[in-house]
Amino acid sequence: MTAEFFILGPVEVRAKGRKIVPGGNMLQTLLGVFLVSGNKMLTVDKLEQELWGTTPPSKRGNALQAQISRLRRTLARLEPERAQHRITTNCAGYQFSVSPNELDSAIFLQTLKAVRDRARRDLHEDIAELRSALALWRGPIFGGLSGDVLCQAAAAKLEEARITALELLYDLELQTDEYAKIIPELTQLIAENPFSEQFCALLMVALYRSGRQIDALDVFRKFQRRLAEELGVDPSPTLRHYQKAVLNHDPLLMYLCVTRNRNRTTSQLVMS
Repeated sequence: MTAEFFILGPVEVRAKGRKIVPGGNMLQTLLGVFLVSGNKMLTVDKLEQELWGTTPPSKRGNALQAQISRLRRTLARLEPERAQHRITTNCAGYQFSVSPNELDSAIFLQTLKAVRDRARRDLHEDIAELRSALALWRGPIFGGLSGDVLCQAAAAKLEEARITALELLYDLELQTDEYAKIIPELTQLIAENPFSEQFCALLMVALYRSGRQIDALDVFRKFQRRLAEELGVDPSPTLRHYQKAVLNHDPLLMYLCVTRNRNRTTSQLVMS
């Protein structure tokens, strides 16, 4: 049994029922850098930049080698039967070997892509797969460790994918007519993402389809006030179209998707 690697939360490695959190922020960051590199060769300079930024230790070459050795020993204890070390080296730098089915972020991205690209949709199957993928998130990426350019870019990409998965999930949930079930979840998402118009629109539609027109309008008013007070801007025309549709009891609100075919959705609401 091979090891499994986790970065959608604190950096962890699991194998044979054992879980190891690499000791210290430096070792966790090093493993995180390798895991988001896509099996690419990373130069010594790149690794040093990710670990120490602009303030490397005086003997950074030796310091990096020490961290590499520690990580190798940690992984060897978890996978004693593995024929080849996961970390290989040559004159160009270091390379880490991990397959997509061994890494939680790769599994998450693959599941999201599969659901989005599926030609024929089974709502309940798609919802179950998205919820399973989103359950892989255990907290901030890398447990909150920032790293440098490579880690930060990967974290931004994964967070964007998480938001996309959430938007798609609740869009699909709305199509199952189980509106009441997702209202608390969307309310929590608005609290965590107070300037997300997509979550605001999803919550408004869920409330409206549940027969709670006043509550849907109240969500819009609070969102509008928050934008004005904290950012000094107004809601987009798209969100204002949703407000108008709720006010006018637009029948399209009962079946239009919110996050997919956005331009078409808005134009239909405008024409109604």
